[in-house]
Amino acid sequence: MKKGILIGYAILGVLKLTAQEKERDSISVNGLKEVVVTAQFEPQSLKKSVHNVRVITAADIQNLAANTLGDVLNQYINITVRPSSNTGRSTVSMFGLDAGYFKILIDNVPLVNEGGFGNNIDLSQINLNDIERIEIIEGSMGVTHGANAVSGILNIITKKSTPEKWAITATAQEETVGKEFSFFEEGKHIQNVKAAHTISEHWFASVGGTHNDFKGFLGDMEGKYHTINDGTRGYSWLPKEQWQGNALISYKKNNFRAFYKFEILDEVIDFYGSAAQSGYSSEYGAYKYGEDQRYYTNRLYHHLNVVGKLFSQLNYNVSISHQYQKREVEDFRYNITNDVEMNNSRNKDQSMEVFYSRGTLSNFFKKKRFDIQLGYEAVKNNGFAVVDDEDNQTKEVSKGIDNVDLFAISEINISDKLSIRPGARYSIQSLFDNQYAISLGGRYLLPKNVEIRASVGKSFRTPTFEELYSQIIFDGHYFVGNEDLVPEKSTSYEVSLKKRTVFESGSVLSNSLMAGYIDVKDRITSALTGYEAATPIYEYINISQYNSITISSTNQLKTGNWNFNFGMSLTGISRSMDNLEFSSDDRYLYNFNINSSVSYLVPKWKTTFSAYYKYTGKSQQYVAGTDEYVLSEIEPYSWLDASVRKYFLKDKIELTLGARNLFDITNVNQSNLNQGAGHAVSSQMLLAYGRSYFVKLTYNLNF
Repeated sequence: MKKGILIGYAILGVLKLTAQEKERDSISVNGLKEVVVTAQFEPQSLKKSVHNVRVITAADIQNLAANTLGDVLNQYINITVRPSSNTGRSTVSMFGLDAGYFKILIDNVPLVNEGGFGNNIDLSQINLNDIERIEIIEGSMGVTHGANAVSGILNIITKKSTPEKWAITATAQEETVGKEFSFFEEGKHIQNVKAAHTISEHWFASVGGTHNDFKGFLGDMEGKYHTINDGTRGYSWLPKEQWQGNALISYKKNNFRAFYKFEILDEVIDFYGSAAQSGYSSEYGAYKYGEDQRYYTNRLYHHLNVVGKLFSQLNYNVSISHQYQKREVEDFRYNITNDVEMNNSRNKDQSMEVFYSRGTLSNFFKKKRFDIQLGYEAVKNNGFAVVDDEDNQTKEVSKGIDNVDLFAISEINISDKLSIRPGARYSIQSLFDNQYAISLGGRYLLPKNVEIRASVGKSFRTPTFEELYSQIIFDGHYFVGNEDLVPEKSTSYEVSLKKRTVFESGSVLSNSLMAGYIDVKDRITSALTGYEAATPIYEYINISQYNSITISSTNQLKTGNWNFNFGMSLTGISRSMDNLEFSSDDRYLYNFNINSSVSYLVPKWKTTFSAYYKYTGKSQQYVAGTDEYVLSEIEPYSWLDASVRKYFLKDKIELTLGARNLFDITNVNQSNLNQGAGHAVSSQMLLAYGRSYFVKLTYNLNF
């Protein structure tokens, strides 16, 4: 912890020293012209937005040489990325609420996964090579984006134009996985190609593809060919290979704009059983084998968006999307001795198909003092899952979860300084009682470029497909979903203060302070509801309560060719959990985080040096023991990434060299896990695979 605080204070000291320059009131700086679109009536500057919008630029993504969305979000305050070595998935949480409460969108349309829509998205399955910027809004966004937008939303804005007639890029990236690397058997190997063409004044098209081959991380394991039955066969981090493709065509003329976008994802994850067993067949004789699996994920994404005017005044914006994602599991016996697969069986395990449409109508009044936006959102979900049933049997579950929402938002500019934004949404649900969301936000501009924002919102989270229909029933285990669950209700409050200072030298200092509170009622928890003979039955029920308090500060200094960022946050979380046998107390448990970054541009060399640091403090949570809830603690850790990015040959060649996880984090300790539910499990949480190095080479052909 001392290391994290010292680094934080060092950057804060630089900010403070520079801030001693004489201030000027001019606001004509490029930063104020940054335009955002998420949850806005129309594109507008950050300063005019009633919401606090955080922007991650394409340059930030390039400096990190990020190949997954998790690589990017891992560096930002109030956001925690949790990768899983067992499943290969990476998910995000905010304010202590998991990925089920945070919504991820692409061009304002929620993204599907095999278990839901917009939530619990695997960050490693999102293509970063077509991103213009990322916009994040913290807090309740239920009015504008519906169910499950409780802790916030993340909107990925993709590229839809280029200033050149042709823009062709080809990229190759090689990266170590810890100390493991070879060009064909170890490490990460990424290739991307994209071609964009401005066909005419009105038409634009692009097509691209990415191959991401992660060879897995051995760590203390011995790989797929290990034949000694000592429990070390396989990988600590599962190998994963992805193929992604996308195509876009857009048209614009006067006030009319339209685009159609298509994406496809194919992913394969390899799982190797840790036991090396002995077998015999008439064909192969005696041999060693492992019980292995492959997980196949396929996603299809279609999105048509149309924007224009009606009656020369009204602005309309309509999106129609069809998305489908499925996961298949292939079971087989791998004959290690003879390098042969046997008894292969491949079946669909889980899928979600979604038909989605969203439309808004705004600009009803010519005077900009008052405007209203009317909108609808329609979602038709068709979910499928194979669940474990009694007597070691399986069964298929197919269910539809639909809703049609109507919402209205008004923006009232009482003066040039004061704006308020009330809104309401009514959601007509197919499985649950109809739901509603309401919000009220305000923004006030004070002298000296000081901005105050405040908001309050009520939202809801609907149960997931897993919480409703899952079943895991076998000897000694009985975990089931519950079709009688009701949506969770939440209330969110947020207030923020932001100041931008422009100095005579041209330096710009931005400081913000935010405080927020979230209250979640009827939270869904797996609880002990009875016994089947001697086997305890655990079922999802609406029983827990959740509260979080967050205070955070972000600071940015741009001076000359330097760019400094420093942030810190303190989050207190109160969970009241009850499994009908015993309950936890509801005291607040606190977590402290620091993040900072620095970049320096050398114009003569066309080179940018960057470093990104994050300190994650000790986190605490209650876990179920044999006869009480016990406090589990995850130890603090620090994360540091660094890179150098340089252009050659009139910007045709872009080379990025760098390292991730310079502090070489692998496992972090988590206490008291061995008491959970009476089962002994490891007190080590595999967070990462250690320090890794990368080189990325991009060829840009623009003409």
